[in-house]
Parts: sequence; C-alpha cells; structure tokens
Amino acid sequence: MLTIKLSRIGKKKQPTYRLIVLEKAKDPWGDFLEDLGFYNPKTKVKSFKKERIEYWMKKGAQPSGTVFNLLVDEKIVKGPKVKVAKIKKKTEAEKKEEAAKEKAPEKKEEAPKA
Repeated sequence: MLTIKLSRIGKKKQPTYRLIVLEKAKDPWGDFLEDLGFYNPKTKVKSFKKERIEYWMKKGAQPSGTVFNLLVDEKIVKGPKVKVAKIKKKTEAEKKEEAAKEKAPEKKEEAPKA
C-alpha cells in the first residue's frame, strides 16, 4: 500500500520535512517514489504540489495523520482534521502498582507526645 509521509531532512535542531510517496513498510529515509513538496515547522513555510498529491491519492495512496492535517490546512483535502496524538498504554507492572497504592490504607501521622 502506498502512503504519503514526512521525511525529516535538515541539520540538528533545524528540522525541515520532505513530503514523499513510498510503500508503507519502507524506511522514509531511503528510496521513495516521488517528492511532493516540503514543510518547515519553525518558519511555517509549506510548499506542496497539489496536482501530484491529488494524482497519488486517486491511485490509492493514503496520507499519514500529520500529512492529512497539513493537507486540510492547505485546502487540498476536505474534511475535519484527524487526532494524531498517541496515548501510552500502562504496562501490567504499572497497573499493579497503582492498584496496590489504592488498596493500602493511608497511615495517619501521630502527634509527638510531650
């Protein structure tokens, strides 16, 4: 399956992203099918090739969540933005610790006897 992703380029602490089309399982820093534009998050400069993005989406390419939101901002794609934040799942050990804290009675501090 084809996907439209961001691939980071640029120096350390100066990110710039390239908008590319590639196979979903492929490494975004490797070989890709086509460069569709770029995005600089620091200066908010965006340049996308609208016709080529529409062409690849007609061919079945799916944009990643972040790319979809950028395309909605540029009015290339219509619709509401997608929530892309990842929620961390608790591990079994964290769940057990939390349950143990809830079950343990709180100890009241006694006033020192004079």
